[in-house]
Amino acid sequence: PCPPEKAMVCFGGMFIELPKAKTREILRQDQEELDEEINNLRKELRVKVNRLYEAQGKPELKGFNLNPMSAEEMKLINRILEG
Repeated sequence: PCPPEKAMVCFGGMFIELPKAKTREILRQDQEELDEEINNLRKELRVKVNRLYEAQGKPELKGFNLNPMSAEEMKLINRILEG
């Protein structure tokens, strides 16, 4: 058990005890990097799929260039649906 102001975090198979504020900051930064990488991969995938369809002589996919809703947009939609 850790003191209440500390958190145990697993990095590469090692557990490290860090202050909770530092742990939150590290996790926030990691999540931002992952979100950016996911968005870049989505953009690249769209281009690759369009090239593949073009090479096969098929028309471009419709609706494939849609973007996912952000967490804030989802909260607003849920708020509207709840009444």
